[in-house]
Amino acid sequence: MVNYIWAGLAIIGIIYAMFNGTMEEVNQALFSSAQEAVTLVIGLVSVLIFWLGLMRIAEKAGILSMLATLFKPFITRLFPEIPKDHPAMGYILSNFIANLFGLGNAATPMGIKAMEEMKKISNSNHASRSMITFLVINTSSLTLIPTTIIAIRIQYDSAAPTEIVGTTIIATFITTIFAIFVDRMFHLRRERNKKK
Repeated sequence: MVNYIWAGLAIIGIIYAMFNGTMEEVNQALFSSAQEAVTLVIGLVSVLIFWLGLMRIAEKAGILSMLATLFKPFITRLFPEIPKDHPAMGYILSNFIANLFGLGNAATPMGIKAMEEMKKISNSNHASRSMITFLVINTSSLTLIPTTIIAIRIQYDSAAPTEIVGTTIIATFITTIFAIFVDRMFHLRRERNKKK
């Protein structure tokens, strides 16, 4: 659906430019932004490779498994419907740890696998409580190192690309706590409505 919306907007813009006589400016903006996008992607790839390499070192050193062990009691309380040794738990933990380090691209495949595993548990076409909670927490995404944002700031020659780390930690911590609170509030409300 989103693809149709973007395609529709692009077509409307091109038709408007044709009737408005600004097709030359549209072409110029199109090619300059395409060139800028390629440059930006190359800059992002180098930083993401660096952080993924650090994640691999952390994995080999046992830091990731230590973090998984540390977070497991908290995660099992957030997702009481999922058995503790179910594969979904592993994917959820991996997703959260990747998001902690700002590796959204690395977290996405694990998030998709976690959703697939949770769908198998619920055996329904509707989103389960665990799926909703996972989506809410993933959207708020507690981040310790905003890798992608730092990479973009480096790409655009920021004087202090890492100065956003502190505010990012505070902002994502607050949004994650609030997201969990809202999720639990709606869950309790749903349960009360079922009892009535």
